[in-house]
Amino acid sequence: MSESVTFDLPISGMTCASCAGRVERALSQVSGASNVNVNFATEQVRLLAPAESLPALIEAVDAAGYAVPNARVELEISGMTCASCVGRVERALGKVPLVKSVSVNLANERAHIETIGTVDFATLIAAVAKAGYTASPVRDAEAAADIRSQHLTRERWSLLLAIALSIPLVVPMVLQPFGLHWMLPTWAQFALATPVQFILGARFYVAAWKAVRARAGNMDLLVALGTSAGYGLSVYGWASAAPGSMPHLYFEASAVVIALVLLGKYLESRAKRQTASAIRALEALRPERAIQWIDGEEREVAISALHVDDIVIVKPGERFPVDGAVVEGRSHADEALISGESLPVPKQPGDTVTGGAINGEGRLVVKTRALGAETVLARIIRMVEDAQAAKAPIQKLVDKVSQIFVPTVLLLAVITLAGWLLAGASLETAVINAVALLVIACPCALGLATPTAIMAGTGVAAKFGILIKDAESLERAHEVTSVVFDKTGTLTSGAPRIAHLSAVNGNEDELLQLAGALQRGSEHPLAKAVLNACSEHKLTLPELADSRSLAGRGIAGKVRGRDLALGNRRLLEESGLAAGVLADSARAWEAEGRTLSWLIERGTQPAVVGLFAFGDTLKEGSQQAIQKLKARSIGSHLLTGDNWGSARVVAQALGINDVYAEVLPEDKAAKVIELKKTGVVAMVGDGINDAPALAAADIGIAMGGGTDVAMHAAGITLMRGDPRLIPAALEISRKTYGKIRQNLFWAFIYNLIGIPLAAFGLLNPVLAGAAMALSSVCVVSNALLLKSWKPKDIE
Repeated sequence: MSESVTFDLPISGMTCASCAGRVERALSQVSGASNVNVNFATEQVRLLAPAESLPALIEAVDAAGYAVPNARVELEISGMTCASCVGRVERALGKVPLVKSVSVNLANERAHIETIGTVDFATLIAAVAKAGYTASPVRDAEAAADIRSQHLTRERWSLLLAIALSIPLVVPMVLQPFGLHWMLPTWAQFALATPVQFILGARFYVAAWKAVRARAGNMDLLVALGTSAGYGLSVYGWASAAPGSMPHLYFEASAVVIALVLLGKYLESRAKRQTASAIRALEALRPERAIQWIDGEEREVAISALHVDDIVIVKPGERFPVDGAVVEGRSHADEALISGESLPVPKQPGDTVTGGAINGEGRLVVKTRALGAETVLARIIRMVEDAQAAKAPIQKLVDKVSQIFVPTVLLLAVITLAGWLLAGASLETAVINAVALLVIACPCALGLATPTAIMAGTGVAAKFGILIKDAESLERAHEVTSVVFDKTGTLTSGAPRIAHLSAVNGNEDELLQLAGALQRGSEHPLAKAVLNACSEHKLTLPELADSRSLAGRGIAGKVRGRDLALGNRRLLEESGLAAGVLADSARAWEAEGRTLSWLIERGTQPAVVGLFAFGDTLKEGSQQAIQKLKARSIGSHLLTGDNWGSARVVAQALGINDVYAEVLPEDKAAKVIELKKTGVVAMVGDGINDAPALAAADIGIAMGGGTDVAMHAAGITLMRGDPRLIPAALEISRKTYGKIRQNLFWAFIYNLIGIPLAAFGLLNPVLAGAAMALSSVCVVSNALLLKSWKPKDIE
């Protein structure tokens, strides 16, 4: 057991002094724990315990009925160049007391840290500095973009200068195949190569020295050793050469390798900026100011000055500054960058609006519902950032390889050097071959292979309204063998519509007019279905008189002098009427699970006028979604709490053979777990009752417009309720995972081929440097191809 360290743990849930005593007793029983001191007032506990006992301490507090709250911290890390750097930063931060987990992303140069309680920034930054890197709190988007732009400009000038100094050194080598034997004087070669080696290449020495101090290796160490060996060999040859003779010099090799590495890093930096373009596009949607309505006047204020329930004015063409509800006005909203919906969405009083969307042609008065971190846009950005920060399970392999990669390469370089010397080769040949091996083996591509693909994949998915919560969901989704659908709100609209209607006299338009007149002004869902049908048929509604509600039965009133009533079967029976000629239709529609409403005429000669059958309608795109899944040999299942009749109708319309109806919410998860025995299962739902099943599935997919509970339980959230986004989400997962595998192939193949070639003297340092730089550019460029992806057949 390691040496004991001091832990300061926050404790939540303590309400009295006896609680403190229970916590103290629980922690005292942990092996190696001592000097336990619980402060009830500050809700803190201080104790001594072995460094590795943190999980046991947390478990003891949980078992006692209390909790140790977690916090999340994000740091920007500079100085990382390869996969081994990532591992070293993670290990350094992981050793800080109270740090629970660490994930470092090489592509966006950020560390995401989960801590037990609050850990001081200075402590975390010091741990990163000790590992040989620089850390700082995350800057706001604009400041970070400025710094990245300045860094890119510096890299560009360094690259141009390195190329300018290296070209004269390379020209003689290029001219030799054409029979032109010309060489710069030794002093000129030295003068050109030295600033490249020690001024433009100083970054490699600094980073290499930090790595050595931290007893680790990285790409910079390999570059520094390789180029220094070539440069040093040239200086030695020059110093030891006989007067008047031309020694073998390798100044061009060391200078060109540094220039090529700088070229690779520049192209890599440019490409990495593009992988983060989705986040920048979303952040650019945030308006900084709003027009607030105060005491009958319009006043421009900062967004930070607004509060929930404040009234804001949104003029045509402006972005909505807040999430809210329309109080006054009519317009359309362009929500393309938020939900992926390409067509403008109509907005009228009562409709919700999302901050960042663009108002169309009308002036809207909006009541604020959410601000800052609670807005839909802020949550989208947070979700995309979390997904891009997370590590895919396949990354674990890369992490294991990177821990031993640089030491292995150094060992191979020593073996190469010794092997050539033992084989009777000159020192120059042995050193040059060892240098080529050091240069070709730089593991920068290995560290970029997975995170660049994940950033590009999650970014382009977000552009089309597919939000992927974590990298594990992204990687696992491509393996899905079956999709389980909830019915209402997922495959169907969730709002009743008239599925069938029949008029005794055959005049269905008149039937709609009479029913519409009775329902005028009602907010009942069935009334809205009737009124929507009247609107679609462009029918003019007659006047209604003597309107009255019939509790538990329906509604009555006089239309065109006729005493009419619209309601359920109870109304029909109480009126002493039979279904008559509509009996067969009524039985058939009831078997479909439809809700029936009878229009009857009362008075001296009661009679049935017509019959309406209400039902949920299929969402546009539901059939296409099921067909696309079927084309990919992915099975579809319907799992609903609704009745068997309506479930069968939907299943038959969509071609789903496997139906489970009248399933209680608590049984949905059990059914999903049962299906998981046959393969990888995705569950699609939108309600609170779907949350357990979403969590139980291998992949949970929450439909847009659903509850927050469903979205929290799901690994993937669709920002709009288009079922066609379901196969699209599985497709982008397949594409992204494919890119990850391709990138890892390229990252490994360069080394698997290049290292033996270099060791056997078949690869000179210049070609090795070009191949190494090309490997990083290939990996990032390959990931960027994902940015051209778009869901098929979705506008």
